[in-house]
Amino acid sequence: MESDRVKWDQRYSGPELFFSLTPSRLLANSLERIMSLVPGRRALDLACGEGRNCIYLAQHGFEATGVDISPRGLERARRQAAEVGVAVEFIEADLECWRPQGEYHLILNFNFLMRDLIPALMEALAPGGVLLMETILDAPGMPGEHRKDFLLQPGELGRIFGGYEGRILLLEEEVDAPEMPVARVMFQKQV
Repeated sequence: MESDRVKWDQRYSGPELFFSLTPSRLLANSLERIMSLVPGRRALDLACGEGRNCIYLAQHGFEATGVDISPRGLERARRQAAEVGVAVEFIEADLECWRPQGEYHLILNFNFLMRDLIPALMEALAPGGVLLMETILDAPGMPGEHRKDFLLQPGELGRIFGGYEGRILLLEEEVDAPEMPVARVMFQKQV
């Protein structure tokens, strides 16, 4: 959607990074466990923005692909990957239309919610592969204005991933998070 591309390009146009180059805390804290679980090292990072998570994965031996709608965000991501000396494939695409090709051992979905995309992600997840997701949870007193269809509802991740063959390794809802209420899941697809 063109309005999304414009919005994110504007956010990535400032002199500072929109997010830091530090990977998501959830990813950094889970990486050792993930590496012991996944059957391979092919990773997909959805709505990767400036590339912090897929660059981190590439630094840890993953063949990483990052997908985002913003050419400005991806330009920064390519520059950052080159500066730290890792190869990452970056794809500019609107996730409303784009679907993963091939099989991935790890799929990241941070700060982005498109429920219609989840079945395609589960199909692209290799047997034994892990999907790690963290996004905004609709909770009382949440700061800012948000569209309800882009917010997880309480208990929703458990209902979604409970319907797939595999096991939920982590399921958390943090309503009183310091910055924003979030929900997290780590799901391993059945072998």
